Amino acid sequence: MLLQSLSMTSSEFQAMFELLTLLVLNWRTGTLMVCLVLAACMDYRSHRIPNWLVGWGGLLGVVLSWLYPPFHQTSAWWPLQGLVMGLALFLPFYLLGLMGAGDVKLMAMVGAFIGPGHVLWAALYTLIAGGLLALVWVLVQGTEGRLVRNLSALFQLSFISLAQSDKPTLQVPAGLSAGKLPYAMAIAIGTLTFLVRHQLGF
Repeated sequence: MLLQSLSMTSSEFQAMFELLTLLVLNWRTGTLMVCLVLAACMDYRSHRIPNWLVGWGGLLGVVLSWLYPPFHQTSAWWPLQGLVMGLALFLPFYLLGLMGAGDVKLMAMVGAFIGPGHVLWAALYTLIAGGLLALVWVLVQGTEGRLVRNLSALFQLSFISLAQSDKPTLQVPAGLSAGKLPYAMAIAIGTLTFLVRHQLGF
């Protein structure tokens, strides 16, 4: 009985490995993974996501989605709808000053590869990954005390602004910042986590 259980576990592991291999070797999803890893590395090193990367990445996403559609009846508009959806999802965060323009464009690029429906899930996973990474980031940087003080100050300023019918501010002076998280890392981790879970049928 034990040997049978181990055999099933081994076969399940092999099936899982094969599914993940297909995900990496697929032209569309494999190229997306490479683009995300490059963006995360560049953002970590320079706190900047190059326009050429998201531009060419978005174009590749559209072309590869046309050449290797995920569904038999995928519309030609599918990657463009995904691009617009990805852009729209994170644009409010940019307008509030909570996210850089490069992060918004990177999520738009993701949408070109995975379409409008899946980019919603990728964005949700990204926000969860971003929250967890932010906690780890401030702990590693040793700026958790500054973060708490900034959040308290922002809450007080927003409350006063609302009481005076002014537009609330969410900006923190650069010198008081608890550290800028390279958000491309969160987008990469969130999107890749979604892709893996979707591929494995979870």
